[in-house]
Amino acid sequence: MRDDDDRPRKAVAHEIGQPLDTLSLADLDARIALLQAEIARIEAARAAKHAAQGAADSFFKRG
Repeated sequence: MRDDDDRPRKAVAHEIGQPLDTLSLADLDARIALLQAEIARIEAARAAKHAAQGAADSFFKRG
């Protein structure tokens, strides 16, 4: 057993599919901002992978 297993876990800020009817407008706005930031992060990672794939394709003359 690891020492950090006894520490409380950080609450998940948003879980896909969770009920939203108990959240306040401020909570909903915070969730939207959180998810928009996550979408931007994922899009940036996708763009970087796409660029790397394009460079590899050019190097190996695939495509």
